[in-house]
Amino acid sequence: MSKLCAVIDYGMGNLHSAHGALQAVAGADTRVLVTSDPEVIRSADHVVLPGVGAIRDCMAEIRRQGIDQVVAEVRKTKPLLGICVGLQAMMDSSEENGGVDCMGLFPGKVRFFGNDLVEDGTKLKVPHMGWNKVQQVEHPLWAGIADNSRFYFVHSYYVEAVNPSQVKGRGHYGVDFAAAMGEGNVFAVQFHPEKSHNAGLALLKNFLNWDGQA
Repeated sequence: MSKLCAVIDYGMGNLHSAHGALQAVAGADTRVLVTSDPEVIRSADHVVLPGVGAIRDCMAEIRRQGIDQVVAEVRKTKPLLGICVGLQAMMDSSEENGGVDCMGLFPGKVRFFGNDLVEDGTKLKVPHMGWNKVQQVEHPLWAGIADNSRFYFVHSYYVEAVNPSQVKGRGHYGVDFAAAMGEGNVFAVQFHPEKSHNAGLALLKNFLNWDGQA
């Protein structure tokens, strides 16, 4: 029986890269489809919420297209993966664009790294762009991936979680931040697995093989 992975298209995602990476690791029985159709998303076996760009624009499109309602439904019954701004959209709110209310799947805020970010006396550039280690917290999506593997990040804002038990990966760039969040059927990452070579592809493959509920 064939399976469907729906990559949500709401006009703000890096869809080509995410689709290509997922398709590359999908088994012969899995189809990866980019779609904005709520009924297709609801019928999928796995759902991916990507995202790039400003959070105000992302949330405006998510709400305009009713994606927030679809996400609230699918998270209860099937595996859901958030990528980059897809993770940030799952938090309570973001400081970006003067303050934006998000979907609230995870309690916590998205904060700006700041213009005076310093590490060991050296000023750090913002955005945080490039490869960085992720310290794992046990979860099925890390299976077969060495702890402290490097993943590719591009972000000026970071997740400050409220509930430590929901943090499934930790990063550091001047400050500690949540690199991965997870609870129940939902797993979301700040980095781009589709750009993170073998470790990222392994995570995507683990997601497609995951039945949810860590």
